[in-house]
Amino acid sequence: MAITDIFSRKRAALLTQNIDALLNNIDEALLVFKGGVKDYLYGEDAGFAENLAKMAKIETDAGARIREIESTLYSRGYLIRSRGDIMRLLERLDHILSIISVDLVQFEIEAPNVPKDLRREFVKLSELASLAVESCIPGTKAYFTEPHNVAETTAQVYFYDKEAVKLSQSIKRTVFHQMDNLKLSEKFHLRYFALHIEDLANAAVKVAEQLSVMAIKRAL
Repeated sequence: MAITDIFSRKRAALLTQNIDALLNNIDEALLVFKGGVKDYLYGEDAGFAENLAKMAKIETDAGARIREIESTLYSRGYLIRSRGDIMRLLERLDHILSIISVDLVQFEIEAPNVPKDLRREFVKLSELASLAVESCIPGTKAYFTEPHNVAETTAQVYFYDKEAVKLSQSIKRTVFHQMDNLKLSEKFHLRYFALHIEDLANAAVKVAEQLSVMAIKRAL
């Protein structure tokens, strides 16, 4: 069942266009996030500041896009069976954008002291969490065009989430069991940042779960 089977053709085109644009916002935000984390860890202050500015613009653009999608869904007489599910999907995608933005801003506000021995691990963690989110994008597009492919395209989300959790736990073990030179407050600070980057991958799983439910409903 194609999206034009549950939406009018004109509205289907507008909806998919806006959702594609939102997914592009998320994709761009992930690139900025990864670059921002790396710039912070390696002391590239100018690059980090530029990434913060880019993230603010992306978040603004994405917010406007979400409002356009909501307006389309709630247009007069536009009552559809899938509206509630799409709204829940939007909420989860918006939550991902919020995590990306907040995590990057928290680096700027709290300025954690990340030991050199952990820089590569934090970069890798941000990459794994981002890969989990990136894996949601084909699945989201598939729901509106080929819903039978959703399960296949979201399977990678669970893999990258698991890898991100494993690496996050490894970082926390290293901090608490091997880095005796750090103060307890510094250890808690590093645990906090590892956990919040890990949360990005967990948020991607929520999107994958929502897509799976939606695809099953479309198949009924």
